[in-house]
Amino acid sequence: MSPHGNRNFSVVTFQEFVLDGFLGGLQTQALLSALFLALYVVAVLGNLAMMVVITLDARLHSPMYFFLKNLSFLDLCYSSVIAPKALATFLSSSKLITFTGCATQFFFFSMMGTTEAFLLAVIAYDRFMAICSPLRYPISMCPSVCARLVLGSYCGGCLNSILQTSFTFSLPFCSSSHIDHFFCDVPPLLRVACGNTALSELLLFGICGVIIVGVTIVVFTSYGYITVTILRMRSAAGRHKIFSTCGSHMTAVTVLIGIVFVTYAQPRAVESMEQGKVVSIFYTLVIPMLNPLIYSLRNKDVKDALQRLGQRHTAT
Repeated sequence: MSPHGNRNFSVVTFQEFVLDGFLGGLQTQALLSALFLALYVVAVLGNLAMMVVITLDARLHSPMYFFLKNLSFLDLCYSSVIAPKALATFLSSSKLITFTGCATQFFFFSMMGTTEAFLLAVIAYDRFMAICSPLRYPISMCPSVCARLVLGSYCGGCLNSILQTSFTFSLPFCSSSHIDHFFCDVPPLLRVACGNTALSELLLFGICGVIIVGVTIVVFTSYGYITVTILRMRSAAGRHKIFSTCGSHMTAVTVLIGIVFVTYAQPRAVESMEQGKVVSIFYTLVIPMLNPLIYSLRNKDVKDALQRLGQRHTAT
C-alpha cells in the first residue's frame, strides 16, 4: 500500500481485504455460523426441490413454472455466492479475501441479484398476459419468447454487474484493507475507498435506482390490470386461485424491492453498518430460503406435483 494513498488497478489486484463480519466473541460467531448454515441449507434444499419438481412433473411445464424454475436456480446461486465464504469467515481466524476474490464475489452477487429483479418483472408480465389476455397467451408466451425473456434478464443482470464491478473496483482502496461486512458489497467498499467517491456513488446508486423503479413499474402496472380483471370475474373459485398464485409473487417482489431500495437506492436510510449487515442477511439468505416456501405452500399445482412425485416414489 502506498503511503500517499496512490494505487493503480494492477497493484490492488495482488492485495487482500479483511472481512470483519459481525462484532462479538466466539459465542457470537458460533451462533452466527449456526444461523447462516441453517438458512443456507434450507435455501439449497428448497430451491433444489422446486427445480426437481418442476423438471419431473409434465403438468408444470408451462411458462410460469419455467420462470419459477429459473428463479429457484438464481436463488440457489445467489445464496451460494455469499453463504460459504461467510461461514468460512465466522469459523476461521483468518478473515482474508483476495482482491480478485472480492471482485469475483461482488460480480456474481450483483449479477444474480439484478437478474432476479428482472425475472420477477418477467413473472409479473407473464401473469398479466395469462389473466388479462388468455386467448393470446399461448402465442404471446410461446417457448421461444420465454427463453428470450429469461436470456434478456441474464444479459441485463450481467451488464449491470459489469458496470457496478468496474466502477467499484477501479477506485483506489488506500484508506483501509478492512471491509466492515461479511461479504463484498458496495456500501462497505465505498467506505474504504480513498479520494472523492461522490461520482462513483452517484453512478452506482443511480443505476440501482433506475433498475428498482423500472421493475416496480412493470410489476405494479401488471398487477393493477390483474386486480381489475379479477374483480370482474364471476367465479369465486377462480378469483381465489388467481389471488393465491399472484399473492405469492407479490409477497416475494414487495419484500425484495423494499429491502434493496433501502440498502442501495437510498443507502443513508440504514443508519449504521451493523444495521446494514442485518438487512443484508434478509436479501442474501432469508429471501432465497423463503421463495420456494412461498411458491410451494401457497400453490396448489406445486403441492399436487409433490404428492404425485411422493406417490410415484412410494410405488417404486
